[in-house]
Amino acid sequence: MTPRDASEPNGSRWSDLDRPPLNVTALRRGLLRQGGLWSEVDVVQRTGSTNSDLVARAAKGEVTEGAVLVAEEQTAGRGRLDRRWTAPPRSGLFFSVLLAPSEVPVARWGWLPLLTGVAVATGLSRAAGVDTALKWPNDLLVTVGGAERKAGGILAERAGDDGVVIGVGINVSLKDDELPVPTAGSLGLAGAVSTDRDPLLRGMLRSLEDWYGKWRDAGGDAAACGLQEAYAAGCATLGRVVRAELPGDRSVVGEAVALDGDGRLVLATEAGVQEPVGAGDIVHLRPA
Repeated sequence: MTPRDASEPNGSRWSDLDRPPLNVTALRRGLLRQGGLWSEVDVVQRTGSTNSDLVARAAKGEVTEGAVLVAEEQTAGRGRLDRRWTAPPRSGLFFSVLLAPSEVPVARWGWLPLLTGVAVATGLSRAAGVDTALKWPNDLLVTVGGAERKAGGILAERAGDDGVVIGVGINVSLKDDELPVPTAGSLGLAGAVSTDRDPLLRGMLRSLEDWYGKWRDAGGDAAACGLQEAYAAGCATLGRVVRAELPGDRSVVGEAVALDGDGRLVLATEAGVQEPVGAGDIVHLRPA
């Protein structure tokens, strides 16, 4: 295939044949159905952050629960701790969804990023044929050349009093020389059987609808709906010695031994204390 000239739009060296645009008509046909969760699907060519855009639209009352916003290119995507997330146009899947679980106590909404992680991992496993693992609390890992690499991340933000916007970013077709950092990976580098983004996105959103429905029907009880067990089963952090870098420049080192009923990671420290961690940056210190 002939690389795109740098003078072409976005200066991309990948042609549309290499990285075709998403088919919004087909996505809507496959996802929008009577009685389903998804209420609308929009695809924009370029934006700063789908999360910021959807939060703003929710604040204006322009969207309802189940709105999906997808960007072909995201220039100011954010991960945890305001880390930047950028990638070449059409090289990944960058999308946000608006959820409003009014029947679930707000205290249980902290499970939503973990639920999304399970749903995304499940959907990608089926659609891309790639084994994925979850790094607590919100990273998706793949194996590239025998090493764990981060291929995706999840960010949740409140949208008013009754909504949550969940953002997902997945590296799909990035090559080695396009990775933002050496520890990053992509589905393509992990040997995906397909990097066609349309079925990958449909697979993730259908899986998310399924898990969200189970969790909501259980009143947000992660144990009752099987979410707690599913997350633990797919979590690469459990069983490892990790360092939790906590707010206030504090850190804790210990073995990640469990996930509690609130979705917190429980660390067994050398002092013989089991300390639950609800927020923080986790560093895997050695394999399980």
